[in-house]
Amino acid sequence: MIALVIGGLSLVIWLGLVFAHGDFWLARERDTHQVPKDPADWPEVVAIVPARDEAEVIGRAIGSLRAQDYPGRFRIILVDDSSSDGTADSARATQGPHALEVLTGQPLASGWTGKLWAVAQGVEHAGPAPRHLWLTDADIAHEPDTLRTLVARGEAGGLTLVSLMAELRCTSLAERALIPAFVFFFQMLYPFGRVNRPNGPGAAAGGCMLVRRDALAAAGGIAAIRTALIDDCTLGALLKKQGPIWLGLTHRSRSIRAYDDAGVIAAMISRSAYAQLGYSPLLLVGTLVGLALIYGAPPVLTLAGTGWAQIAGATAWALMAISFQPMLRFYRRSPLWGVALPLIAAFYAGCTLLSAWQHMRGRGGMWKGRAQASGAR
Repeated sequence: MIALVIGGLSLVIWLGLVFAHGDFWLARERDTHQVPKDPADWPEVVAIVPARDEAEVIGRAIGSLRAQDYPGRFRIILVDDSSSDGTADSARATQGPHALEVLTGQPLASGWTGKLWAVAQGVEHAGPAPRHLWLTDADIAHEPDTLRTLVARGEAGGLTLVSLMAELRCTSLAERALIPAFVFFFQMLYPFGRVNRPNGPGAAAGGCMLVRRDALAAAGGIAAIRTALIDDCTLGALLKKQGPIWLGLTHRSRSIRAYDDAGVIAAMISRSAYAQLGYSPLLLVGTLVGLALIYGAPPVLTLAGTGWAQIAGATAWALMAISFQPMLRFYRRSPLWGVALPLIAAFYAGCTLLSAWQHMRGRGGMWKGRAQASGAR
């Protein structure tokens, strides 16, 4: 009877996720769909790139920005956040028609995360002239038409924010196994279709965000989110209060940071997983129990259950695998990875637990030598 209840509950949850959760799994919100017309006038844009010890990737990232075919006025501000590896010099060595200015960042201010402190300095330095600020990361490379498409969509829809979920690198075995699920789980938390509706939640993907400067100022500026570890979604929620936003998948913007083994991916996930739960032990326990019910119970009941409990478990597992297929196709991965989603989810559950452990040890949100999570020492 207990197995039947667990199997039935898991099946009901998956039926709800597939048929009543904003069609998140279909991955239909893309920058290639419903492409808007070019605006009559191309407004001024300033790209702001915070960077700390990114010499390995900064050349490709800045080079892709300087190569944009944007018809309007466009310049780039790199905020060098106390790098010690020649990041600034690598950026200056790039070439392109658009101007680059390297701004030496000030020492980290109290009460700020390092990235947001660097972004805030870049926003202030950009001044009042640009209509849009392109907030992009030091490990993201863009196709030459990326900015044109961002601005065209933003201008056509009067959007306060246009954000693209950059295509993450998916080359190593660890990346092929774990990275598509990262985006799948993100879409489960923030269904893009709902985010793009006027009454939906606010969210964004931090690697590529085109922000209306006046909307950001009206919302209190970067200072309004200065402690946020999950800064992209926090900014998305903030700007949603100022007007409509749009979030979608893309192949135009690509992460060039390598995650060659599972340990590196675990570090990336654990940096902010506990922050997503508001640093709540109760939510942590609830999340782990929920993950076990949603992802763990179906394969266990399929392989070890009997009767209706086994049927419920197998059906839930099949729905799970089917729902993962559009994301696997987006990343050009084998559909067989859908069957492995329970094991992948177990890895993510372990990373969430690790995130909580790191926070309790005062090392939460560790990035580039800084512990940035709330309460971290």
